[in-house]
Amino acid sequence: MGRHGQQAERRAATVATILAGARRLFTERGFEATSIDDIAEAAGVAKGAVYHHFASKEAVFLRVLEDVQAAIAAAPVPAPEALEQQDPVELIAAGVLSYLLAASEPEVRRVLLIDGPAVIGWRRWREIDDRYFGAGARTAMRWLLGPDASAPEIETLTHLVMGAVMEAALVCAMADDPRQAAQELSSALGRMLRGLVRAV
Repeated sequence: MGRHGQQAERRAATVATILAGARRLFTERGFEATSIDDIAEAAGVAKGAVYHHFASKEAVFLRVLEDVQAAIAAAPVPAPEALEQQDPVELIAAGVLSYLLAASEPEVRRVLLIDGPAVIGWRRWREIDDRYFGAGARTAMRWLLGPDASAPEIETLTHLVMGAVMEAALVCAMADDPRQAAQELSSALGRMLRGLVRAV
């Protein structure tokens, strides 16, 4: 490995260490109670090293949030041939339940659902969510509505369902029993979608 490769490797390692420390602090204390000094101390680096890689605390938080979303989105999804053999509503409801349970985990909930919208704003928060989950949601809605559904119909339903899932995630974040709330909400969404299928 050449000198430039070694430098890139060191930079990547430093960034990973900063993000790991920041995520732990954002999870335990929240965004407002965490400072750049705290992040530097948790990562075992100088404050200047944090600013060398990130312009602000908000930039660190945004990267942590992106990593959280990416990890949830990396969960396995059914293969196309499996989709043709199973109840689409049940599969969609199961996928929503999986998302809600993952988003409700203590190490995820505060970053993703409590501080996320407040720190980066609702519009950007929704844009990130759409980037990771929009394509899958559109595929599911196209599959649910059938081959005769128009593109505007699919897009409209996708926005409605994703909005419902976002609201469900926020409800889970504030619930005394997030897992029970996730079960109830994903089941309710399944009933709603089944009614839609009957109406189509």
